[in-house]
Amino acid sequence: MNEFRNYPLNEWILKAIDDLGYQTPTPVQQQTIPLLLEQDTDVIALAQTGTGKTAAFGIPMLQKIDIKSRITQALIIAPTRELCLQISNDIKDLSKHQRDNINVVAVYGGANIETQIKQIKQGCQIIAATPGRLVDLIDRKVVKLAEIRILVLDEADEMLNMGFKEDIDYIIEQTSQQKQTWLFSATMPNEVARIAKNYMYNAVEISVGNKNAAASNIQHIFYTINQNKHRYLALKRIIDYSPDVFGIIFCRTKIDTQRVADMLIKDGYSADALHGDLSQAQRDFVMKRFRNKSIQLLIATDVAARGIDVDNITHVINYDLPDDLEVYTHRSGRTARAGKSGISVAIVTSSEARKIKDLEKFAKTKFHRSLIPTGIQVCEKQLLHLVDKIKETAVDEENIKDFLPLVLERLESLSKEELIKKLVWEEFSRFYTYYQNAPDINNMKDVDVSSHRQSVRLFLNLGEMDGFNWQSLKDYVSDVTSIPNAFIKNMDVKKSFSFFEVSPGDLDKAMRMNDGHFNNRAVKLQKAETVKKEGGSGGGGGRKSSGFGKRRSSSDQKPRSRNRSRSY
Repeated sequence: MNEFRNYPLNEWILKAIDDLGYQTPTPVQQQTIPLLLEQDTDVIALAQTGTGKTAAFGIPMLQKIDIKSRITQALIIAPTRELCLQISNDIKDLSKHQRDNINVVAVYGGANIETQIKQIKQGCQIIAATPGRLVDLIDRKVVKLAEIRILVLDEADEMLNMGFKEDIDYIIEQTSQQKQTWLFSATMPNEVARIAKNYMYNAVEISVGNKNAAASNIQHIFYTINQNKHRYLALKRIIDYSPDVFGIIFCRTKIDTQRVADMLIKDGYSADALHGDLSQAQRDFVMKRFRNKSIQLLIATDVAARGIDVDNITHVINYDLPDDLEVYTHRSGRTARAGKSGISVAIVTSSEARKIKDLEKFAKTKFHRSLIPTGIQVCEKQLLHLVDKIKETAVDEENIKDFLPLVLERLESLSKEELIKKLVWEEFSRFYTYYQNAPDINNMKDVDVSSHRQSVRLFLNLGEMDGFNWQSLKDYVSDVTSIPNAFIKNMDVKKSFSFFEVSPGDLDKAMRMNDGHFNNRAVKLQKAETVKKEGGSGGGGGRKSSGFGKRRSSSDQKPRSRNRSRSY
């Protein structure tokens, strides 16, 4: 039985809950929903992100509003555009069976304010807003808060960390003292306590877990590097040791965020950056790709990632530890949502290791020290993952049956053992070639990381004049050589020639291009170092000009597509 039916809720709300598949209330919902349904009271709810907070306040809010009136009765304030939109969409889902009678409007910066004004003037019972845009609408006399009966402050600690203290004070002062205030926060810093003291009355405090504590279903791991220059190499090793990773990598600055993203993309990973230098259109484009899993890795600053609520994030990786201990709690809370488990990783130097002790004390959790996986360990993990994937693959018998006789005839000379070895090696050889001589990062001292070169740079006599850009040329090379697109790296297209890199194990396949022609012209492929020695065009020492390696500026008009698949 759906346990939400134990609550005195309207049937249209219960029907929406059934449609959404909710069965058992989360701990924060168990404590807040019956309380807010039964009493008109202020509430302080301390709970991590991803614990079902939107439904915890959204369900009783919908039960309490007067759907016959179009006056704004409930106001939800959230720190970011992303969270604001998410909240409004969630409440629309909960009110789907009263869609003609309930209007929810999201207002936030970066969107047309005239459109938002028009939506509000048409009448809405609920507004979800970011502080800055809401203040603007209040000053324009568009939003009148005197009739607000319910005020929700969601992610209150995040809003205050972002510098919205004055805006929040101003907004609350415009509301009636007769309203209910429901404050939700992951942590309870002094500024949140100040709001509770100044603006709330006899508030009931609800706490899911300990204050500031990290969620119990998150495993916290830290890896120690000997030198800061080994940080990126350690990051790649950690990612490769997690074949199904879908995660967020946090950096301190916008510059580092873009730099790490560019390096990962250049190395063939499915990644993109999210930071304040991107335009709103670019941020929306990146988040859309991450949400639908078109990219596996989102490299973000703390400010840009605030309010992100994406399901099934497996890893949060702290490329740099934050200076503020509370920020770590927010970062790690991006994984292990909705009762699932997750992993929070920190990469630290020896001098930063003391911060781990501080975090353990603050977050009331244990951090496990792990050694950075060796190349062979990564190979073993990836190989077993490949085997499991093959084993679990569902076969479409109907569509393959017409092709099977020919396939079986071609393979009949192979024993079962030979077939398995060939199949696995075909997929695994490139990975093994890449990692077989990889250094043990745990023991690296003054080793030059850049000397660990695991690819061969090639010169190709095709370029822009032949109608290619980096993506189409990459596809062409893959088609001709049978090298998977993901293993062709650093494609650098010039006017009449290009450069790209492959692993040593794929070199022979790449050289097959020398047997072909393009537009009646012989294709010439050779090692880039040979071209340089022979005095040929475009020696490989120049600065790369391929678009995907460049940092994007906020003035870019169109989000740049980075539709790459990951390589090893």
